[in-house]
Amino acid sequence: MSTAIDPWPWRAALADLLQRTRLAQPDELADEVAAAAGPLGLAATIYLVDQEQRTLRAVPRAGVATADPLAVEGTVAGRVFMTVRPAPVPAGGSEPARLWLPLLDGTERLGALELVAHGDVRLGDEAFVAGCDLFGQLVGHLIATKVPYGDALLKVRRVRRMSEASELLWRLMPPMTFVSRRAVVSAILEPCYEVGGDGFDYAADGDTLYFAIFDTAGHHLRAGLGTAVVLSAIRAARRADERLEAMAAAADRALEEYLPELRFTTAVLAELDLERGRLRYINAGHPPPLLLREGRLVRGLTGGRRLPLGLGDKGVEAGEVTLERGDRILLYTDGVVEARDRDGTSFGVARLAGLAQRDAGRLPAPETLRRLCHQALSHYDGPPSDDATLMLVEWSYDAVRAMLPTAGRD
Repeated sequence: MSTAIDPWPWRAALADLLQRTRLAQPDELADEVAAAAGPLGLAATIYLVDQEQRTLRAVPRAGVATADPLAVEGTVAGRVFMTVRPAPVPAGGSEPARLWLPLLDGTERLGALELVAHGDVRLGDEAFVAGCDLFGQLVGHLIATKVPYGDALLKVRRVRRMSEASELLWRLMPPMTFVSRRAVVSAILEPCYEVGGDGFDYAADGDTLYFAIFDTAGHHLRAGLGTAVVLSAIRAARRADERLEAMAAAADRALEEYLPELRFTTAVLAELDLERGRLRYINAGHPPPLLLREGRLVRGLTGGRRLPLGLGDKGVEAGEVTLERGDRILLYTDGVVEARDRDGTSFGVARLAGLAQRDAGRLPAPETLRRLCHQALSHYDGPPSDDATLMLVEWSYDAVRAMLPTAGRD
């Protein structure tokens, strides 16, 4: 068959995939994707990135041997995941041609899609590759819509049991990456299987982008409950159109009423005017966010100080700064900079800023954070003693383009 110059088979394939998956359970999705790709002369395999973003793991199919996991570092599939750029692999020897595509829900990185060509399918044809990309986009959206209805897709991403606190917080937090025309938000949270009290949040409406990072004192489920209460209180206030100061006060009241035995939650609450670049923020006992501009650390954002959430602090004034296009705000919890090696040397703010500056503009925001977080965790002498959370917010049209799989980047 020849589909390279005929767009209609793709329309049929997309319609077939939508029909097949309407009533499919999460554990049936991979089989339905493969069935829809078959008439196009393609064998499709879905790979999802594991929770720690170190390997890509194949989604099992009925009656088909599951492929071995692929490392994110040092493989074609991993490069596709990191750069969100497709990669064709020509036929060689007994191996057929194949195409690796980034698997995305919008711009949230989920993994990679492998398409293996059979017959006279020409993966070098531009129109055919564009059809493959459209097919892959639909697969990414379908994965995101099916995840809440069962455990199969979640289990693919896990290499071990998750703690109760982690189960709670991962279900409460938004996706790790958000991209609009004017800004990019990305976050990462480790150790992902044993999160204590770290968390993050964001929301974009109209000309305002709200974002926040949290760290509740303590460990395990009790700390997770504190962060859950803070998240709920702040969201309730925000959705009632209250300002940052009122959101912080709502969190104070909620912790005092529902979890008085907890000590406190440190946090940064911020809102960015996406049209003018005006940033307002409150820092409730948290490490100061870092302002990066043109690959350089400009300064820490030290304004808007108040006591941690739960302790109450009336009369605080929000800090303000006006951003320039392309500016990045890096937020972090103390578990990142306090990581210590066997000699007792901490990872430190200077090292964090230096690594962030090195990768600024060179990598998409999610990949910058993935590398930063893994470098911080590798600094620990033994298992991490605290959560390590990073959030990167970029006010930039260029950053948005860099997040799209069709963006031309070297």
